[in-house]
Amino acid sequence: MPGRADDHSQHAEQLSNLTARYRLAPDSVSRLLCLVELIARDPHAPTTVREPAAAVDVHLADSLTGLELDVIRGARRIADLGAGAGFPGLPLAIALPEAEVSLIESNGRKCMFLKRAVDAGAARNASVVNVRAEDWVEGLGRCDIVTARALASPAVVAEYAAPLLRVGGTLVAWRGRRDAAAERCGERAAAELGLRVEPPARVRPYAGAEHRYLHLMTKIEETPGRFPRRPGVALKRPLGRRASDRTRR
Repeated sequence: MPGRADDHSQHAEQLSNLTARYRLAPDSVSRLLCLVELIARDPHAPTTVREPAAAVDVHLADSLTGLELDVIRGARRIADLGAGAGFPGLPLAIALPEAEVSLIESNGRKCMFLKRAVDAGAARNASVVNVRAEDWVEGLGRCDIVTARALASPAVVAEYAAPLLRVGGTLVAWRGRRDAAAERCGERAAAELGLRVEPPARVRPYAGAEHRYLHLMTKIEETPGRFPRRPGVALKRPLGRRASDRTRR
């Protein structure tokens, strides 16, 4: 059908522009295109953005902005928390074939989709780990980079990530419009966890994208042994809140 062929050509052109922008291997276009097509046809894909042209922008281009950071380009062990449909972890795995990428997801059905996505993108350096971040014992202190995209507040994501990072490793959180109060809580949580907050990097994954930031926290000392706390505690009792914040609730 001519319409479908034209659409395929358009998506391939979008992806060619992305791979040129980030200097990716030539086979990246076909592998990333397979991810887009899987999202479009798989009824169990855990995302509301399924139309291919939109998915290239919202999922792939957004994920690949991480390559603008030297710490991600140089990483050898990456953990993507709350991997969901596979972003940013899977595009980064395709872009960085020398890196070992763990897709951490607690939802079993999402993990089933992730395994199909790993196969579709031929991402042999990516593995799906069906576990909560707090329970991933094998990852403790081993990660160069922990990524999270629209997962939780900065304080909660910092608590998930800190025990998994090696000293010198970095949490990179994809977030939208900035929230000064949430960032202040994140800074206080970071200090308690052995992390240092870095200036956020503003990124523009595609034309018209606004308020997109990569928030960085670097691990500068060992995280105290009381972390990670039990699953669910970080969300119920987040770090970084002052007593006045708690009494207002």
